[in-house]
Amino acid sequence: MIVYEPAEDSYLLESIISKYVKNKSVIEIGAGSGILSKKAKEQGAKSIVAVDINPDSINLLKKEKLKGIKLIQSDLFKKVKGKFDLIICNPPYLPEDKQEDNESSKITTGGKIGDEFILRFLTQSVNHINKEGIILLLVSSLTPKKRIVTLLKKLKLKKTTIATKKLFFEILEVWEIKDLSN
Repeated sequence: MIVYEPAEDSYLLESIISKYVKNKSVIEIGAGSGILSKKAKEQGAKSIVAVDINPDSINLLKKEKLKGIKLIQSDLFKKVKGKFDLIICNPPYLPEDKQEDNESSKITTGGKIGDEFILRFLTQSVNHINKEGIILLLVSSLTPKKRIVTLLKKLKLKKTTIATKKLFFEILEVWEIKDLSN
């Protein structure tokens, strides 16, 4: 399996997390190369957990001997215990492309229509976010959003777009997601 290398989406999230991580408990779901967990550590996060389903990603990060970052190989939150102040996710968000090879599609495809991974992520996130916690989620203009927005309402979460980046084939957005009661 291949490890997702940082690209425009990773760098957009990386550019804004500094405002959120200081003295916070942070979890990165879908860590890939670990760029966001490393940035969180550098910017003073209290604790960091990096999670990825891909054993190659976890092994790569283990080889780097990162101090202060706990590594967990897991399908989303399946093997994760506890709650966090900040949940960061740069998910696979593209719709299935039959022409894409199987290895590559594992790190880019968010499901048949592209939103399925995000729907699973959000459903599980609510059990792992502290009361005043924040979810930072990257989405693309290529990701269908109707079911995501419906799920956010059902989970009593509100989203605010806090960063955007226009590329030649898509627009990337970072959503700040909070509990409506906060």
